[in-house]
Amino acid sequence: MRKILSFLMLVPLFAISQNQTVISAQRYFPKPDKVLEFEKALVSHIQKYHSGDWKWRVYEIQTGPDAGGYHIVEGPKTWDEFDKRGDLGAEHLNDWNKNVAPNLSDKYSSGYSDYREDLSTTQLLAFTNKITITHVFPKPGMGGKVEADIKKIKKGWEAGNQTVAVYQAVASGPTQYAIVSRLKDGLKELQSGYRKPIKERYDAANGEGTYEIFLDHINKTTENNWSEILSFRADLSSK
Repeated sequence: MRKILSFLMLVPLFAISQNQTVISAQRYFPKPDKVLEFEKALVSHIQKYHSGDWKWRVYEIQTGPDAGGYHIVEGPKTWDEFDKRGDLGAEHLNDWNKNVAPNLSDKYSSGYSDYREDLSTTQLLAFTNKITITHVFPKPGMGGKVEADIKKIKKGWEAGNQTVAVYQAVASGPTQYAIVSRLKDGLKELQSGYRKPIKERYDAANGEGTYEIFLDHINKTTENNWSEILSFRADLSSK
């Protein structure tokens, strides 16, 4: 009986440790005159090597400093699953180097992020075809304060029925929170008047005049932030 009770006490911890909340994301940038060749080679590569449990979701970056690039997401998985995946083999690498890589520029980025359910207003797997990403970079030592600010503005998102997924970068460059607005109704959600202004919703949720305090606070706690629009490319992604 004691062994059974001990096991049952460990079940919640085991479940938490096995949550699939980690994603891997790479950004590739084809040469301006090789976009069609890149897309053709990418589709072929994905069909051969990235199906089943390790599918790729491909997004085209349409605005911002990375416009013209392709954002490729793998996961969500656990850290252990990523760790044990291992090398995909010489054939996989050769196919990439021979057919895809020659179409790419030197610009490239890669990283891991962890989905933060406590900061989000939508489920991890509730994807949409159109998204915006706001990349928020806290100043050193300010990560906790930025999280507190996100929790406050989350109330404003909820008041406007905004579906927002928040990810925290892990061991992938500067401290970063990626705030992903999943646009269920497409880009028309960005139209002025589609929903009440965030200031009005924030003040209603947190108290009159608090939005101005929020803006002043993030100015002091964040190093930088920038936003972009991305479009899901089903034609390029794993089937």
